[in-house]
Amino acid sequence: MAISTDDFVPAYPGKDVDDVVILGGGLAGLFCALKLSPRPVTIISNAPIGQGASSAWAQGGIAAAISEKDSVEKHRDDTLAAGCGICEENIVYQMTREGSERVRDLLSYGVPFDQDLEGRLQLSREAAHSHSRVVRVRGDMAGKAIMDALITAVRRTPSIRVLEGYIGESFIGEGRYVTGVLARRRGGLERMAFPAKAVVLASGGIGHLYAMTTNPGEANGHGLAMAARAGAVISDAEFVQFHPTALDVGSDPAPLATEALRGEGAILVNKAGERFMEGIHADLELAPRDIVARAIHREILEGRGAYLDCRDAIGARFNDDFPTVFAAAQSAGLDPVKDLLPVAPAEHYHMGGVLTDANGRTSLDNLWAAGEVASTGAHGANRLASNSLLEAVVFAARIAEDIQGLMPTPRSAFWDEMDAAPGLPSQRNIEERDAITVLRNTLSENVGVLRSREGLRKALADIQKAESVCVRQSIQNMMVTGKLIAAAALMREESRGGHFRTDFPDENPAMAKRSYATLKEVNALVAENLETVI
Repeated sequence: MAISTDDFVPAYPGKDVDDVVILGGGLAGLFCALKLSPRPVTIISNAPIGQGASSAWAQGGIAAAISEKDSVEKHRDDTLAAGCGICEENIVYQMTREGSERVRDLLSYGVPFDQDLEGRLQLSREAAHSHSRVVRVRGDMAGKAIMDALITAVRRTPSIRVLEGYIGESFIGEGRYVTGVLARRRGGLERMAFPAKAVVLASGGIGHLYAMTTNPGEANGHGLAMAARAGAVISDAEFVQFHPTALDVGSDPAPLATEALRGEGAILVNKAGERFMEGIHADLELAPRDIVARAIHREILEGRGAYLDCRDAIGARFNDDFPTVFAAAQSAGLDPVKDLLPVAPAEHYHMGGVLTDANGRTSLDNLWAAGEVASTGAHGANRLASNSLLEAVVFAARIAEDIQGLMPTPRSAFWDEMDAAPGLPSQRNIEERDAITVLRNTLSENVGVLRSREGLRKALADIQKAESVCVRQSIQNMMVTGKLIAAAALMREESRGGHFRTDFPDENPAMAKRSYATLKEVNALVAENLETVI
């Protein structure tokens, strides 16, 4: 990471460096910025805040042990069970213990969670939860409502500067010490340095590295690759969650049919009307997501198709209770009140990411990470439904507290005006576009719901070849993250949670532990793989 701020024009010459730069305008980034207030913070976002964030698309809600019938311990145990033996138990307990407090924070920011006539939060149950504990907004609009409230709060906070339309490409620093972010204006060639006393990586997930995903286009693994290239330790990269019920209607990204539909009693059937989850798992449609995803994948592969039947369980209530899914179905020419909804597994969430501790610190000095790009150990091999938004706010708050403790005296909130001129356009490269298509296809085919040694080795070879034609750093970052995932999947010779190997279909008790790797180690594995493939 031998990049210095001297090599680039500073973003605001003549002034002190930022106290904190946050890369990412999703839930984790915005919540962390608000918690750091009144400390000056600069948020760098690829898209207008909220528009490129998976958080805004989250339909289920936030899981928290709020009900008198529920407890932190029960939520912890459900999370550990879903994580298939490799969750960090202390991390899980801390996350579930702090859930109710973070929900209160969100209420204070104006999030309109569903409440009954007496003002009590209404709770729903989702897959693999033993109790109803998911706080929602109008059934399937929690993510959008949360983000709308936080965006309003951020816009009203003078200590927060938001820079939209900038793509993070590299970290600035020497050795293990990160001193800022190098970003490029979207659609342009100019790169800009943003020096900082603390950098928070909250850049989101990896969905658009796959051909079918429920994530927005900005979820492309850039932040994970930036950290890996700087030398950060990456953990559990092989564990990718595929949402079982994306609407299979040819859209990119694929519309999500929320888990809450099955929580309300919707069932899965094939073309013959057979309820195929019977005999697969005692919890039927509410089995853990990896099990449901593989069952649906199998029905599709064997030509029987897979459909979500909401007609009896939800019927005429659909538009009122699940307006987002209803609109998506209608736009595809389907009426969920009367029609079966075709579904297929789609990349939805990455359990792995940049290794962090309980305070969000990474293995690099001065760099914290939160949200989907981080690997806290809270999710293990398979994320429990609606724990993602919970993890984002819990660890964003912890990072803010950690930074405040390390830097008790903030600088004044002053920034020079940024040049709003569009600058030179970036060069559109047909070869790079083709390389992205290769990446998305090979990850879906070979590093998807089902994996094998042969397929994973092919994926690594495909990605390495595609990377060789990439010029722009942002595209190279996508390739790097693809390699990290495929290599980690190749090294884990067992099946566990979201990672299923057809050549190693059983769990190996000796591998009931988290995985760790650096980009240097992964590149060595890729080189070795290419020698044997050739």
